[in-house]
Amino acid sequence: MAQKIALTLACGDYEITRPLIDGVVQPDGIELTILTEMDSATRHWRFLRNREFDVAEVSASSYMVARDQGQPFRAIPVFLHRRFRHGFAFVNTGKGIKKPADLIGRKVGVKSFLTTATLWLRGILEHEYGVPHASIDWFAEFDEEVEFTPPPGLKLTRLPHAKSVETMLVEGEIDALFDAYLIKPFTAKDPRVGRLFPDYKREEIAYVRKTGIFPIMHVLGLRQEIVDRHPWVAINLFQAFNQAKAIAMKRMENPRIAPIAWYREAWEEQEAILGKDPWAYGLTGQNRKTLETLAGYSHEQGLIKRLPALEELFLSVSQGRKRGDEFRV
Repeated sequence: MAQKIALTLACGDYEITRPLIDGVVQPDGIELTILTEMDSATRHWRFLRNREFDVAEVSASSYMVARDQGQPFRAIPVFLHRRFRHGFAFVNTGKGIKKPADLIGRKVGVKSFLTTATLWLRGILEHEYGVPHASIDWFAEFDEEVEFTPPPGLKLTRLPHAKSVETMLVEGEIDALFDAYLIKPFTAKDPRVGRLFPDYKREEIAYVRKTGIFPIMHVLGLRQEIVDRHPWVAINLFQAFNQAKAIAMKRMENPRIAPIAWYREAWEEQEAILGKDPWAYGLTGQNRKTLETLAGYSHEQGLIKRLPALEELFLSVSQGRKRGDEFRV
């Protein structure tokens, strides 16, 4: 029996990863131990801080900061998580915040400052709504997945352990909160908490129609030593993740797959707005624009010192011009 190399992979349990988790798809030459029980923040911390996994789905923002600092991580252009973020900006309803410009000079909480979701929100608010990130007093609850020194002009306060930004929002200690998740006071329908953009879907559709950007949240990170020891791993993993996604998307086209009344209509709406494959991997033209926008936000907000070329951030997954299965005759 051919010997395979054993690697650990930490990622989310998604439809697009399920064929890998179930073993339907197996990357050539690799035996994966797949870990899916962690929440995203824990997975990112354990990979970037402790280097516990060989391969991991990881915060795009934190990965860029780690690379800027010369830390021993690489990535391939596999994007397991994307999400529009207008619907994740929450406000205290008693603070008179009716439009984005009302955030200028306010106190805004985040779980952590580097979180990709909040980086997107800060960048979108600054570039699309005229709300400079430096005009806000920021309050961060967690320590960061990658240590960084706040740049001059950034007003960032680290909260003590006993403080919660969600409680602070409800009690009016802060005026707004940006998060990667729907926060508990909002899902509990606390009247003191609302969305900055009540009709967030309309804003998100307008944003993607204007920019073409479907925000990327996570990339697939690898420890540098794995790449050094087995340089072929990057391409083989990329091929396997692409195969898994193709299987999942074909399965998900079936409207009977989910107990949702208008599931097929939602699928068709997504296709009409975002195109046939909005979850595409690789450095396609649109993915390049999306990633360059995110890196630009990181650079202008002082999180990274130098604006990198995408070829510095992502390993090549090319098999050569006109090579690979699709070119076989």
